[in-house]
Amino acid sequence: MKSLPLRILGYAVKISVTAGAVALAVYLLWRFEYFSQFSAVDNIVGMLPVIFALVFVGALAGAVWMKHTRRFAPLTLFLAALVVLSASLYPTALSGKWWKAEYSQEGSDPPLSDYDPYTGTKTARLDFSASLRMQSGLPVLDGALALYPVYAAFAGAVYPEEACSREGAVQFTNTVEGFRHLVAGERDVFFSSYPADSQLRLAEEAGVELTITPIGKEAFVFLVGDENPLGGLSRRQIYNIYSGKTALWQTLGWKEGGEIVAFQRPEGSGSQSGIQSIMKKAGLPLASPRPFDRSLVGTNSLMDQISAVRKGVMPVLGYSYRFFATTMRPNPHAKLLEIDGIAPTDENIRSGAYPFTVNFYAVTRKDCSANTARFLEWILSEEGQTLVEKAGYVPL
Repeated sequence: MKSLPLRILGYAVKISVTAGAVALAVYLLWRFEYFSQFSAVDNIVGMLPVIFALVFVGALAGAVWMKHTRRFAPLTLFLAALVVLSASLYPTALSGKWWKAEYSQEGSDPPLSDYDPYTGTKTARLDFSASLRMQSGLPVLDGALALYPVYAAFAGAVYPEEACSREGAVQFTNTVEGFRHLVAGERDVFFSSYPADSQLRLAEEAGVELTITPIGKEAFVFLVGDENPLGGLSRRQIYNIYSGKTALWQTLGWKEGGEIVAFQRPEGSGSQSGIQSIMKKAGLPLASPRPFDRSLVGTNSLMDQISAVRKGVMPVLGYSYRFFATTMRPNPHAKLLEIDGIAPTDENIRSGAYPFTVNFYAVTRKDCSANTARFLEWILSEEGQTLVEKAGYVPL
């Protein structure tokens, strides 16, 4: 028989290990808001982090406190396996990465020619000649699709017409490729939302220092079909949907809505960087998009898919930037949601009252040319900010 001091030490160790496991589980469930949002968890996938936390604590406590004899060896091994399995699967449960991520298809882009610097019928223009005019050493521009109208307007005010083709100084590839061209030194200014972590790592790995300059304001908006009876969601509901806790419209007040088809965009796209930034600021993981009914996708763009019908309802939730959703690629059967009761109007974006007001940026290499620096300075001037507003965005 063990001496009293050894027995006391043994109990102290068991109590400490059990208490540590409980504390860890409680911390993780608190950290990722499963206590405060438990009533919003409406699906088994969203419940898995809670289940794994409970399994981890129960199995570890059982393995610690049971008698360690040959008779109970198989049970001990089984409990130890549960501890290892639940701990190793917990990160996957948080991220929802149980399957290969599916994203909405890109679809067809709106005609950029409408916004070309000199010939576009929708291009924003100053009512006077810009104070900055460049003839040579022109910075090569590229950017996100949703920002082509604004950087094309900048070029139309400052560059000569012959330099403004999309094979010349005013190019458009896409967010992913355009950023790579910037890092490679093939572009001078890249216009986008704040770069994704993966893009920042790309620059860091290439040894390129970036300057990320805010040049205007936009609203990151969430959209549903116009037959969806909900007029808005709260920030908390957005976080619950995109962290995987909430998967049913019924939880949000629409009993007939069925499963929420929460589309996401491919990694590196401007709008995907936007949702990643929102979830990062909330301190929550962005759950991998769940497999969806392929009939909802077809070959259309996300803006068309917003109003897709399944089982008699429009179950899709998506996101974009306000200008793109309302002007560049509008869908008459889609509607923008209020967030916390606040609509993404110019006034609410300008004041910052709309919760998902974001900046958009001109990204340059830190070792940029003198002409690039001058161009950037002009963008931030009264003239440049006037063009931001004329183009349909909100100036700083």
